[in-house]
Amino acid sequence: MTDKTPPPGERIAKILARAGVASRREAERMIAAGRVAVNGARIDSPALNVTDKDRITVDGKPLAEPEPPRMWLFHKPPGLVTTARDEKGRPTIFDDLPEDMPRVMSVGRLDINSEGLLLLTNDGAIKRKLELPSTGWLRKYRVRINGRPKDEDFAPLRQGLVIEGERFQPMIVTLDRQQGANAWLTIAIREGRNREIRRAIEDVGFTVNRLIRISYGPFQLGTLKPGSVEEIRRKVLRDQLGLEIGDTTGEAKPKARPRRPAPPRGGPKRTK
Repeated sequence: MTDKTPPPGERIAKILARAGVASRREAERMIAAGRVAVNGARIDSPALNVTDKDRITVDGKPLAEPEPPRMWLFHKPPGLVTTARDEKGRPTIFDDLPEDMPRVMSVGRLDINSEGLLLLTNDGAIKRKLELPSTGWLRKYRVRINGRPKDEDFAPLRQGLVIEGERFQPMIVTLDRQQGANAWLTIAIREGRNREIRRAIEDVGFTVNRLIRISYGPFQLGTLKPGSVEEIRRKVLRDQLGLEIGDTTGEAKPKARPRRPAPPRGGPKRTK
C-alpha cells in the first residue's frame, strides 16, 4: 500500500497570502513567474508544502513574519481600478494609500466607475472568508439611474435574473426618490458578481449613472470621505467576524462558543 499521509507544513501560496504578499491566486501567478524561491531554489509550481524551517524569498527578499490580521475601511473614489497593477496604466486604489500601511489586498472589487466602501486587509484568510458567497453578507448600494421608473419595474431583480446564461440571485430593491431626470434606489445583494447591479439595471431598461457602496456586511461607509482610510479596531474586527484573531500567527480561528452552566444534579429540589 502507498502512504497517503500528506507532507508536513502548508502550501506555499497559502503561506504567502497569510504573510500579506498577495492573494493566494496572485501568489500562484508569482510562483509560476519564478519570483519565489524556497531554500535558495526557485520554484515554478504552487504544489509544495513548506514548514517554519524552510527559507522563503520573494524577488530575492526574505519573507517577513506574518503580521496580526488587520482590516481597513477605504472610501474608493470613482476613476480608480481595484487591482495592484493595471495593464492600461490607469491609477489604482493602491497608488495613494498612506505610506505607513502594510501591503494590503481588497476584499472583492468595485469597478472603475463605482465608488464607496471597499474593505482592505493584510490577511489572505480573512479576504477569502469575506468573499465567499456562503458568508451571506449583504452589500448595500445607493444607485442613481436615468429615467422615471415605477416600483414594479424592479420585480425581475427581486425574483432573480438570468443574463447571458448567468444567474443572479434575488436582490432587495427600494425605489427611494425621483430627482429630476434621475431616480435613486437602494439595492442590496449577497454575491457581488462582476458589474452585477449595472447589468441587472440595464436588463430592465435603465442605465446606472452613479453607484455607491454604503455597506459590506456590518461595516459601514458612514461619513468617511473619498480617498480616506480608517482602520477597524481589533475588538470590532473580532466581534463582527466571529473570529478569535491570533496576535502573531496571522491565523483566524473560530471563536469558541460560551458553554452553558451544567444543570444541578438530582433535578430541582422539592418543597415541603
